[in-house]
Amino acid sequence: MARTSVRRFLDEPAFVLHRYDWSETSLIVEVFSRQHGRLAVVAKGAKRPTSQLRPILLPLQPLLLSWSGEGEVRTLKTAHWRGGHVMPKGEALLSGTYFNEMLMRLLARDDPHPALFDGYAQAVACLAQPGEPAPAVLRAFELLLLKESGYLPLLSEEGATLAALDDARGYLLEPEGGLRRALPTDKWALPAVHWRALQVALADSAPFAALVGACRPCVGALQSQLRQVLHYHCGVRAFKTRQMMLDVQALVRPR
Repeated sequence: MARTSVRRFLDEPAFVLHRYDWSETSLIVEVFSRQHGRLAVVAKGAKRPTSQLRPILLPLQPLLLSWSGEGEVRTLKTAHWRGGHVMPKGEALLSGTYFNEMLMRLLARDDPHPALFDGYAQAVACLAQPGEPAPAVLRAFELLLLKESGYLPLLSEEGATLAALDDARGYLLEPEGGLRRALPTDKWALPAVHWRALQVALADSAPFAALVGACRPCVGALQSQLRQVLHYHCGVRAFKTRQMMLDVQALVRPR
């Protein structure tokens, strides 16, 4: 009988999203790879104190992974740190964990999103470096994720009528209806100029960096609207990491 060859994938850029115990010594690791999207691999022996995988398979670290197999769970062969930045700390670490939770909820397995992977890598690198305000990074990644997963309508037209936005009006983003004209009682409406700037940034050749700049003037108004859209499409009332961030902020807030 002819021997069936096992497909192997070598040195794929990837990040760890989540890890589960699989046995006393091994882990199931959910990873986000550039060319193959989100997938699960078994890391045999990774829980042993002497395992070379143990200090490598950490979240928010740029890695090069090699694996084999084509089933629902592949077999991890090697993992190496790709370099570039250290792991974010403090609130930045919680923000990165929030990114991972969104990816786990919104992305199907084996569905490649190279542009989203590049944006994720840039977002994590920003969180690891002091200086860049985290809110703009968070809003930029949320917008990129919604666009790449197919849940973001055009931000240059009204959702119901497809009419161009009116410069004299404010607009709100709704989960299914797209942009609608704001009512006098709507608190977080954004002028048309901001929505158009966000749409231009999404179409940029370097969308994440462009989005960070476009989000800076309107992070507060975007936060509430994007959270509503993400909760709707993820089917949750609140993200676990979001609640964790609020709890930590409450603990460190001066009394």
